[in-house]
Amino acid sequence: MSITTSSTRKHRLEWLVQQLLNERGATMSLPDNEEQLAQVFRALRNIRPPMPVDSRLLQVQDEELQWQLHTRGTVTPHHHSMGVWQGDITRLAVDAIVNAANAQMLGCFVPLHGCIDNAIHSAAGMQLRQECHELIERQGHDEPTGTAKITAGYNLPARHVIHTVGPIVTTDQPTPLQCQQLASCYRSCLALAERHQLHSIALCCISTGEFHFPNEQAAQIAVNEVRRFMTDEAHHIQQVTFNVFKDVDREIYQRLLAQA
Repeated sequence: MSITTSSTRKHRLEWLVQQLLNERGATMSLPDNEEQLAQVFRALRNIRPPMPVDSRLLQVQDEELQWQLHTRGTVTPHHHSMGVWQGDITRLAVDAIVNAANAQMLGCFVPLHGCIDNAIHSAAGMQLRQECHELIERQGHDEPTGTAKITAGYNLPARHVIHTVGPIVTTDQPTPLQCQQLASCYRSCLALAERHQLHSIALCCISTGEFHFPNEQAAQIAVNEVRRFMTDEAHHIQQVTFNVFKDVDREIYQRLLAQA
């Protein structure tokens, strides 16, 4: 199977899936439906370990992911200072989006999982997992809770991804230490964006999904930390977007931001 610039999207997806199957020494019957092929392509990338990628495979992957981005559409926030936007964070055209990462910083390996880590790595491309792997290799240990690292955004409309590891809540309420760790996540992300002289950042709801931090308490911590940063420090950051996916989070953030 060959691929050319004039190939159809279906042909492109079939080629991409076949290349990833060949890497694994695996075979499968390919679905005839284009969107099902796209799901298989994503799933195979989700389970692909970090390792160098052939330049031709990267080129064709990027063509497909840019096509997907064009289809989803990009969104540029227009609010001043702080605001809320509900939707897919991989559509936001900002200087950096924040990813709720795991300690290995390699993204989610569960095929087609609905977490933000999976969504960001899937939309960015295989380069993101490789860069994260190289960061951790140089560091020599997993990423501690409450800290942050920055990478390129690759096929995202955001120029950068800032990865932070939030606390995992296993009881009914987070401990005081876990509250401090979550606050540290937001401080670390803002400080890293400032260090790189970024002007806009989109913050996700760190730890409230798979890590079970209570939504209201997490939002209060996030808003407090951002307000403190925007008020107390000379900064390059001009716009902070609180990105939410659920209605309940949108309502919480809108209420908190409306308060003086």
